[in-house]
Order: sequence, then C-alpha cells, then structure tokens
Amino acid sequence: MNEHRSETHDQAGTAAPRGEQAPAEAAAPADTDAKLAELEDRWLRAVAELDNLRKRIARDAERIRAEERSKVTAEWLPILDNLELALNHAVRDDGGADAVLEGVRAVRDQAVTLLNKLGYPRHDETGVPFDPARHEAVTTVERADADPGTVVEVLRPGYGDDERQLRPAIVAVAKKEE
Repeated sequence: MNEHRSETHDQAGTAAPRGEQAPAEAAAPADTDAKLAELEDRWLRAVAELDNLRKRIARDAERIRAEERSKVTAEWLPILDNLELALNHAVRDDGGADAVLEGVRAVRDQAVTLLNKLGYPRHDETGVPFDPARHEAVTTVERADADPGTVVEVLRPGYGDDERQLRPAIVAVAKKEE
C-alpha cells in the first residue's frame, strides 16, 4: 500500500514528520521577528534624529538671521544720528542752511558707503551703454551729444550687482534725433 505522507525536509535533506519543524526553520521566524524589531527601532531612531536635526537647523538659521539683522541695524544707527543732527541744525535756522545741506550730503555719502560695504555698490553713472540687467529705462530723450542707447540721466540710482541687486537704476536713455 502506498501511503502518502507529508514530510518536510531540513537543510541536510533529512525528512521530519509533518507537524514537526526542523530546528533551523523553527528558529527562523523568531530570528526574523527580532531583526524586524531591531530594524524598526533603528528606523524610528533615525526619524527622530532627522526631526531633531531639522529643528536645530531651523533654530540656528533664525538665530543667525537675527544676529545679522542686528549687525546691519547697528551699522545704520550713526547715519540716523547724523540725520537727527542735521534736522536740529535746520530747526535752529541761524543762517546755517549751507551747513545743513552739507551735513545731509555727508549723511547720504555715509549711507552709500555702508551699502557698498554690505555688498551693494551704487550705480548712478551716465554716459554708459544701457544694460537692461542694471537699468530700467523710463524715458528716452533726443540728445545730439550722446550715442543712441546711452544712459544720459539717472533719475534714481541702482544698488548692487548681478544676482545681488537690490534695485536697478531708473534712467533716461538717448535716442536718435529725428
């Protein structure tokens, strides 16, 4: 009589009766569960570390922005002080209008120097070719003494260069005489 018995084979090829597992197979699910638990724990720790890193970077970036904002603001305080001095001289009206005008020019020069120091040089040149990256033309004028396409008047100076441009210069450009 042929009996059909269900058998499992271990790695060595020996048969074990159905219902009994080979020792390697019995250990495999427990070992897999332990590895899975370890990997899950490591993953959760990595996620937590990443979250902490994001928070720390955000705090550091905000702290650096606040420090830089304070530094720049502190650089502007002498300019504000000098403007207040000029206003005080103008209020006295003791005939020192020329002194007030001179003081305001000095304060303007001080502000331009600070912007240059911060990396935003002033652009108020005339006689240069119009450059749409640095200039914004608001008008054209006929000028016999200037080549067409040349900046003939700066209505508002520009500050900065290339990708660090605060604003372009507002200019009048020469055109051909008709």
